[in-house]
Amino acid sequence: METTIVPSGWARADTDALREAVRKLEGTSLVVQLADLVGTPVEKLLDWVPEHARDAVHNAARTALEKGFDVAMKTVGGQSAGEPSDRLHQALATVSGAVGGFFGVAGLGVELPLSTMIMLRSIADIARSEGEDLVDPAGRLSCLQVFALGGGSRKDDAADTSYYAVRAAMAMTLREAAGFIAERGFVREGAPAIVRFLSQVATRFGLIVSEKAAAQSVPVAGAGAGSVINLMFTRHFQNIAHGHFTVRRLERKYGEAFVREEYERLK
Repeated sequence: METTIVPSGWARADTDALREAVRKLEGTSLVVQLADLVGTPVEKLLDWVPEHARDAVHNAARTALEKGFDVAMKTVGGQSAGEPSDRLHQALATVSGAVGGFFGVAGLGVELPLSTMIMLRSIADIARSEGEDLVDPAGRLSCLQVFALGGGSRKDDAADTSYYAVRAAMAMTLREAAGFIAERGFVREGAPAIVRFLSQVATRFGLIVSEKAAAQSVPVAGAGAGSVINLMFTRHFQNIAHGHFTVRRLERKYGEAFVREEYERLK
C-alpha cells in the first residue's frame, strides 16, 4: 500500500479548510433545498414550468452568462486579502428575486441577468479573498466556472457531478478560452474557444435555473418566496465559490495531486 507523502507546511488548519470545502462542494443540492422550501417533491418540481417556457429559461440562462462574461472580462480584476462581502450581495440578490417572484417565469429575462451579475461580483470577491489572481484570464474564467460547478441535473450520476469530475470535464475548454484571451484579448464574438467554454457552463447552469424557475412557479410562491429563493440561489453559489477557491488556493500551495487525494479521502 502506498504511503501518502504529506507536503511540508501542511497543517491542521489546511485539513479543516479542505474539509469545509468538501462539505460545501459535495453537500445537499439546491434542487432538494428548493423542493423542501415549497413543499413539492423533487420529481414534480419541474412540472410547474410550462413546456413552452423551458426554452425561454435556458435562453435567459445563456444570455445571463454571456453578459456575465463581458462584465468579468472588463471589470473583474485585482487581488485582495480582505473578507468577502457575502451578506451585501445576498441582500442585493434578495431584492432582485422579488422581481422574478412577482412575474414568475415571465420575469426571468429581467431578473436572471441582474441576479447573475450580483452573484458573479460576489464570486469574484470570494476568489480575491482566497488569493486568486483575477488579472489572469484563467482566474476570471474560474469565477464563471462556478456556475457550472454549482449546476447539474438531479438525474445525473453522482460520479459525473462530483467536484473534480466536473473540473476535469471543463479543463480543456477553460484552458483554451484562457489562452485565446491571453493572446488576443477579451473578444467573445467569433471565438470558438470562448463559445465552447460558455456553452459548457450554460448547459449546467441552465439546469439549475430551470429548477429555480420551477420553484418560483409553484402557486404558493410569489414575490415573497421569490426573494427567499433568490437568497438560497445566491448562498448556494457563494458556498460553491468558497469551496472552489479554497481548493484552488491549497492546490497552488501544495500541488493538485496531493490536494485532490486529500479531498477524496475527506469526501
